[in-house]
Order: sequence, then structure tokens, then C-alpha cells
Amino acid sequence: MTEAHVATPTRRRRARRRVSVVGVLGELLITAGVLVLLFLAWQLWWNDAVMANQQTSSAASQSQEWIGQAEAPVTPQEPADPATPIDYGEPPVAAPPEHGEILGVLYVPRYGPEYARNIAVGTTFDVLNSMYLGVGRYENTQMPGEVGNMALAAHRSAWGGGMHLINELQLGDGIYVQTPDGYYTYRFRNLEYVQPSAGDVLAPVPRQEGVAPAERLITLTSCNPLLSTDERIIAYGVFESWQPLSAGPPAEIAAQVAAQAQEG
Repeated sequence: MTEAHVATPTRRRRARRRVSVVGVLGELLITAGVLVLLFLAWQLWWNDAVMANQQTSSAASQSQEWIGQAEAPVTPQEPADPATPIDYGEPPVAAPPEHGEILGVLYVPRYGPEYARNIAVGTTFDVLNSMYLGVGRYENTQMPGEVGNMALAAHRSAWGGGMHLINELQLGDGIYVQTPDGYYTYRFRNLEYVQPSAGDVLAPVPRQEGVAPAERLITLTSCNPLLSTDERIIAYGVFESWQPLSAGPPAEIAAQVAAQAQEG
């Protein structure tokens, strides 16, 4: 009987995959890029939302604290025309506080029904990037109600996005500043886009340095376009009226202020 021979399969050697330095470096760069994108997403969206909520809450608390310290409510004489603001006389002008201290609370209904931000003195990192502030008044510009130009700054995106919707302001929109003295009402007038070096927008008469002011103005500034610092977007407003805290908030923000009191 002939022996049956079974062929033994030959083992093929698998070629070892060579790991090159370039390949490892490429994978590391891809990983690093993904991490950077995740960080930016966190910084621009999640962190922005968290800070916005905290800044709004802090401003609401400050507002209610001042209201609680206000004098007894007054009963002003109603004007003949309901559309005419009650005249409480010349608005009081407080002395500027120190850098980083809160001087007012900003309300801009166009920015949303819950928008409120503390206004502090200064436009440095500790003010604009603060968890409790977010809006800064340029030092050496005017105070609320003062003849001249009160200029404010805030980020457009990230760090709470205090001026995220500045480009959506429309003629006549209310811009309200609450202080320990009362509420100052300004009305939006126009937008302007300028280079970052255009410091004359902060002048008492914007864009006209050396000219004596006759109006009470407010100027809101932020970066433009979104996620860029290439230029600045400027929103100008003009003073309309003021009323003491004891008279209650202006009608447009009355419901918001009342809701703050209930939440507090």
C-alpha cells in the first residue's frame, strides 16, 4: 500500500508593518487638531452659554439689590399725551466708580427678553471676560445721563457674548441703563463699521474730536465680523429720558424686572 502523503501547508511570513516617524507625527497632528476643534467648540458655545447665564443672573441680582434700596414709590403727574415720557427733570450723574466696579445694569430688549448685563468700569480682561460682568465702560468716557458719550464694550462671541446681536439693532430700539439712581433710556440711532484704530468713536461727540458735546449719547462697541477682530461694529444711541427707581422700570422692561424679582 502506498503511503498517502499529506502536504503540509507552508507558513507565510507576514511582512511587518513599518512604523515611520512621519506617520506617527501625522497621527499626532490629526489628534491635536481634533482636540483644538473640540476646545474651540467648548469655548465658543458651551462656555459662552454658561457665562451668558451667569452674567445675566449676576446682573439681575444687582438690579434687585438696588431696587430694594430705593426710596418709597412716587406718584408722578401723568403727561397729557401717554406716549410722552414723564419729565423727572435733569438726570442725576454719579461720580465714576473705580476700575472693575459696577456702575449700572444694561438692558437691550432687542438682544432677547432675558438679556441683562452688569456694566463695570474698564474694558480689560478682568471686566470683559468676567463670569459676573461682561460689559465695560471705556474709562474717561461719560457716565449715564451725562452730556457727552458713554461708550461701552463687550465681546461679540465667547465670554458671554454681551453684544452678540448688536448688528440686529433697529432704529428707535430701547437701550436701558439702570443705576442706583434710576433708569436711563436711550434710543438706538445708527450703526457704523470702523477699523480697530478708530478711537474717535469714543469722543464726547463721536468721530469729531475736540467738539463740545450738546447731546447725551451711548455708544456700544464690539468686534466684527463674528469670530474675528478685523474691524469694529459701533452702535450709537441718543438719550431720551430718565426715571428714579422708585417710579419703577420703563414699560418695555417692566415684565423682565418683575420676573427677576420672582426668581430672586
